[in-house]
Amino acid sequence: MEFITYEESIKNLQKSFTSPSIKEKIFLSDALGRVVASDIIADHNSPNSPTSAMDGYAIKYDDQILGRIKISGSLPAGEFNNNEVVGGQCIKTFTGSLISLGADTLIPIENVLVDGDEIVIKEKVIKGFSVRPVGENYSKGEVLIKKGTKIDFAQVGVLASLNISQIEVYKQPTVTIIATGSEILDVGEKQTNPSQIRSSNQFILEALAKKAGAKTIRASLSKDNREIIEKNITDALENSDIVVTTGGVSVGDYDFVKDIIAGFEPLYIADGIKIKPGQHIKIVKIGKKYIFALPGFPYSATVTFILYVTSFIRKMQGEDFRLPIVKAILTEPYKKKSTKTEFIAANLVYIDGKYQVDFKDKKSGSSAILTNMLGDIGLICLDAQRGDLEIGDEVDVINLKLL
Repeated sequence: MEFITYEESIKNLQKSFTSPSIKEKIFLSDALGRVVASDIIADHNSPNSPTSAMDGYAIKYDDQILGRIKISGSLPAGEFNNNEVVGGQCIKTFTGSLISLGADTLIPIENVLVDGDEIVIKEKVIKGFSVRPVGENYSKGEVLIKKGTKIDFAQVGVLASLNISQIEVYKQPTVTIIATGSEILDVGEKQTNPSQIRSSNQFILEALAKKAGAKTIRASLSKDNREIIEKNITDALENSDIVVTTGGVSVGDYDFVKDIIAGFEPLYIADGIKIKPGQHIKIVKIGKKYIFALPGFPYSATVTFILYVTSFIRKMQGEDFRLPIVKAILTEPYKKKSTKTEFIAANLVYIDGKYQVDFKDKKSGSSAILTNMLGDIGLICLDAQRGDLEIGDEVDVINLKLL
């Protein structure tokens, strides 16, 4: 297959995916970060009756002209009685209490003096003051949380107010991450020769997958042995929805991953993409499972995971997610390095109502420089057709803080 453009690869991936169908019910205490699988509709009004918004006295608005009003009772929050406010009388009322029948206004404690069993009005209020009307918060039948919404603190609070202890959400996809290469060592593993390096891929990609809402399996490191890698990928396909590999996709003698994938007779979504970094990436579908075969260099693996896997994980959970792209002004020139679509790590700051990007302290070199991702970073997106950039040029930037 020929390499395809970045735009074609995104379209192909979107076409390959059908809407998520697997749902599950979970307890509200576990719902943070999950995606709602059906509309949440209010089954009652909130409040269901006129309610006090502060401490004061429930009165008839017109009685303020009397100057003095007799206190006929008291109604704490959480209690109910049939006392009715009649002309010339009021009921002491507390924040959250029901507004007694007959009253249409609440005059705050601060606006009156208490003289025996009467209040003396110091300052009048408008009609309906501090009375929460029926349905002020929400009305019966109102759609409060739409299907596809990611649950945050506000949604948790609303669900609790609706007395929903269990919520139907889309099931989290499981992602297995397999790092390959005989040169890589796990964290804590003893180095025995200078050619060995620490593997960061499985940790950073696992972190990105979790951030996107997936369950993760971090497979043991796979040395450059075809049988071992093939078994690890086979096992991963059985136990997960998405398999992510790093390394073994280029044209070297020990790049086995691409050949192993071909042996599964998959549907190729992308077999090489005109992007920098990560042109040798493979994306395939096997039944309902997906394999994203990413490069071995940490920066390349991280960027390609963000471009393809992060969004895909979110879509598998029913979330309508798009990479957070902002417009930014370049404050120093950039020389484009290829005719591919390029993604460049840059410092992203917000100054005087505009985003700006620069390359201060960013190192130039291979796609192994993971430290270029440190700081307040965005990925500048340069179309294949775009050339060198000058100071003041506007560019699209993926704001990594919003992932």
